[in-house]
Order: sequence, then structure tokens, then C-alpha cells
Amino acid sequence: MYVPAHFAVSDRQALHELIRHRPLGVLVTQGANGLDANHLPFELETDGEGLGTLIGHVARANPIWKDVADGSQVLVVFRAEDAYVSPNWYPSKHETHKQVPTWNYRVAHAAGAVKFRDDEAFLRRVVGRLTDTHEAPRPAPWRMSDAPEDYMQAMLKAIVGVEIRIEALVGKFKLSQNREMRDRLSLGEALKRQGDTALGQAILDAAAGTNGAS
Repeated sequence: MYVPAHFAVSDRQALHELIRHRPLGVLVTQGANGLDANHLPFELETDGEGLGTLIGHVARANPIWKDVADGSQVLVVFRAEDAYVSPNWYPSKHETHKQVPTWNYRVAHAAGAVKFRDDEAFLRRVVGRLTDTHEAPRPAPWRMSDAPEDYMQAMLKAIVGVEIRIEALVGKFKLSQNREMRDRLSLGEALKRQGDTALGQAILDAAAGTNGAS
């Protein structure tokens, strides 16, 4: 990924936060049958050392776990908010007319060696973690124990685990950091007015130096 210095993010915590809040990653692999991309929800596990580990699962019917060898290098792309940027939102445009449209976004790329796991203990941990994370905000969270045990056994046999120890973590928060401050502030407010609240606030936070971007 091309990352100009003003868009680069080196803050590990900021990138981990993006992954946790936008856990549906694009797993890009190169296997015996060529390039492939799978959209999978991941859980990020951290132990205070290293860049963390991504865990998830694929359907057993998905050929990826046979096509891609254990230890192969893979890339997972996580994308947060994005939006088109109109030059009309920059005050400087109305003075100089020297602005063009662009697109703002926040992404994190995690690369590492993949390992496919077929042991029940790992699969239960993956499903349990995903379930606990996404059911927690609900008034009556669903638990694995809510389903009959024989049914859960059948469901677990229908999936294969994915484990990726992150070896490289690259972030790009393209939030108009290369523009004048007045343009950045105007853009952030314009995006919030049109409903792109999260991205607009991220731009304002970046302008204030509070979003973890380098």
C-alpha cells in the first residue's frame, strides 16, 4: 500500500482499535489456484507483546484451507469509514479554485503467516470469542450453550479455524492532513452534516492531533 508520510499511522493502539471496531477483514491469499480474497470477521488477540494475532474461521466447504499451505504469507485488509470529498467543501477552493475531488478513508493492513486449525478447542474459542464480542451489547445475548450440544458439534465440524500471527501492521488514515487547517475543519463539519459523522469526526480529531495518526 502506498502511504505518504502525512497519512501514515504508526500508533499500534489506534490500528488495533480500528480492527476491533471494523472486524470484517478481507483475507487476501496466494494459493495453488492463484489469488483469492475472502471476507471474514476476525477477533484480535493481544498479549502485550508483538502486534497481535487474528483468529477466525471459514466454512469447511471453502477450498482456501486446502489451497493455501500453512505458513503462507497472507494479508488482511480492514477498512473503516470512507467518503467522497468535494472541492466545494474547502474554503480555499473558492479563493484559488485550485482543488480537485478526492476520497478520504481509514484502513489497516495486517500481514503474517496463516495457520489453519481443525481442533475443536480452537474452534470453540473462535466462535465463543466472536459471539461474546458481538452479542455483549444486546439485552439478551445469545450463548453457544443456548443451542443443543449435538447441533453445536455439527456446526463446529462444518468450519475450519484461521490463525494469523501479525508480523507487519500498516495503517493509512487519509484525512486531508495535507490541506490547510481551515479546509480540514470545514471538511470535517461538512461530512458530519451529510451524515458521515464518524469520518467527519475523525478528520476533526486528526486536525486536533488526537487520532493517533503520525
